[in-house]
Amino acid sequence: MTGKNANIYFPETTYNKLRETVGTKISHFVSQAVEEKLQRTEQNRKEQLKQQLIKGYQTVAKSQKRQSEDKV
Repeated sequence: MTGKNANIYFPETTYNKLRETVGTKISHFVSQAVEEKLQRTEQNRKEQLKQQLIKGYQTVAKSQKRQSEDKV
């Protein structure tokens, strides 16, 4: 796997918990956690966009309905 290095600062207590939990595979663990967070963030962004589109479509539909009612 290719990748890039990044230095990350952890408070000592957090680092100790990581070592106790995952041993020496901290980079892999952190990488997976970040990837999961990125996926959730992207999914939330898509859901927000979907809701905005729905709201916009509903607004246009109401406006068109009003316009057609005004013509009658």
